[in-house]
Parts: sequence; structure tokens; C-alpha cells
Amino acid sequence: MNEISDIYSRYSYYLTNVYGGKTYKLPLNIPVSCPNRVCGMGGCTYCDEKGAGFENLSDTFSVGEQIKKNRDYIGKRYKAKNFIAYFQNFTNTYLPIDMFEKYMNEAAEEDIVEIAVSTRPDCIRKEYLDVLYKIKQEKNIEITIELGLQSINSKTLRKINRGHTLAEYIDAVNEIKKYGFKICTHIILNLPWDDDEDAVETAKILSALKTDFVKLHALYIVDGTIMGEQYKNKEFEICSCEEYKKRVIMFLRYLSKDIWVQRLIGRAPEENSLFANWGRSWWAIRDEIEEEMHEKNYYQGELCDYLDGKSVRKFFEC
Repeated sequence: MNEISDIYSRYSYYLTNVYGGKTYKLPLNIPVSCPNRVCGMGGCTYCDEKGAGFENLSDTFSVGEQIKKNRDYIGKRYKAKNFIAYFQNFTNTYLPIDMFEKYMNEAAEEDIVEIAVSTRPDCIRKEYLDVLYKIKQEKNIEITIELGLQSINSKTLRKINRGHTLAEYIDAVNEIKKYGFKICTHIILNLPWDDDEDAVETAKILSALKTDFVKLHALYIVDGTIMGEQYKNKEFEICSCEEYKKRVIMFLRYLSKDIWVQRLIGRAPEENSLFANWGRSWWAIRDEIEEEMHEKNYYQGELCDYLDGKSVRKFFEC
């Protein structure tokens, strides 16, 4: 591949091809929490009171008001005509079922082409999937479920008090696929207890399960969290930026080319952050990853030679 734009399957290309023009996510914030916090388990050690929605509007605005405010700003700035209603924060399938259905229906406006729902692998329930399927059929709208897996390593998941294992993620993927919904998997690629082998195995698992999208994050640490205190006490080390970039590249090389990559590294909040993207801009790190792949002629899926029974060849080649 000769162009940087061709080295991995970009989500922006997917959106343009599917929806016929510039399409942007509109982040929505609704009054919901997370069962891992509410049920006395303490929550994930890296998570603060705001969850993932540090850039969101207040949940005192209705879903319709948030859509309008975000659409007016994003549509004007990026000249977008199509929009995805993105329920970003915490565990949206933890809402009471009637409230969940109400919010999802409110999001299905005329120029909303897709609804994306963030949740946990251990909070996927049939009745909630049924609600989404009904909306998909009645409103002719695409549905994507965003699952926070974060790590495939069971020891790491215990360290961060995630509250589930890889098994729950696999089960959730299988359930969601019965409805024909798209699946996006969130991965923190540099959790302190993970290594290069975990990055490669994560790519293989997502490829074998045929998840539709993946969103990569670099760990950021917020003051006031359990992980924040651990960081202050030097209970773990965060890998270097060079190591993170190496893991992303390894991950992509083993990842099926059929999986669309929504993000290589995320934005991190500046307020109250003890550590965020090595003090650098997210886009600069992203650009360096892309440039290195281009220079070394690496591309997504080049090492994805282990699916559809291909791994059995080693027994016949020895």
C-alpha cells in the first residue's frame, strides 16, 4: 500500500460509504450510572464521577435539546449532514426499561441515521435488545452497541475491578449478533498489567468474533480515582509513548481488515488529569503511528492469517 490513507480501515471511510456523506457522532448524556458502581463493587479503578463523558452536555438537557445543540455546532463546523445519536456515558442498558425505550425513541429523529449505545458486556439483556430492534425496524435506523471490554487479560480485569471477564464479552457479542446490530469494542491498549502479547491476542479475538468496529484508547489517569491514588503511590508504571505506538501497530497488523477502526488513541480530559497521553496531543501520536506504518509498509490485517481454519496448516507443514 502506497498511501497513508490505505494502511488501515478508517471509520470515516465506512461512514461516508454507508451514509453517503460526512457523518458525525452527537454525544448524548442521560441520567444513568453503572452497576459496577451502584451495586457496592466500587466501580472500575480508573473511572471518575463523570465516566467517559467529560465533553458531554449536562443531562439536565433533554435528548432532543442535546441533539439540536450538538448538531448545530458540529454540523456547522464540519459541514456534516448525517448524524449518529451516541449515548456515550456509563452503562445505558442499566436504565429502567421504560426510560431506556423513551430515550432511544427520542433520539430517532429524522436526520439521525444511527443510534450508538454504550454499555458493559455483563449488562446485555434480551428485553433491551428487543427495544432497539423494534426501533430499528420502525424507524429504519441502524443500531450499534459499544461494549467496553478494555482488556482480554483476566488478571488485568481483576486489577482494574472491571467486574467481568472475557467470557461475558464473548457471550454479549453472540447475543447482539442474533439481532443483526453492529458491535464496537473499546480497548485500553496500555493498561499497566498488559503487554505486547495481550495486544496481539486482543486483535485475534476481535477478528475471530467478527466485531464490526474497534476503538482504541490510551490510559489516562484522573485525580480522585483509585487508580489515581495508585499512580501517586507509584504502584505501577505506564509504558512509554513509543511502546504504546508499537502496540497499536502490532494490534493493527493482526486485526482483520474487515474491522473498521474508529480511533487509534483518544482525547483525554485536561482537568484533574494526573496523566494523559504523555503530555502530548492525541492527533500528533496518531499521525506518528500512521507515518511509521507507511514508512515500514505495514498495514491492517497483513498478519491476520489465523482464521477460517488456516491455523491447522502448521500440522501439515512440519
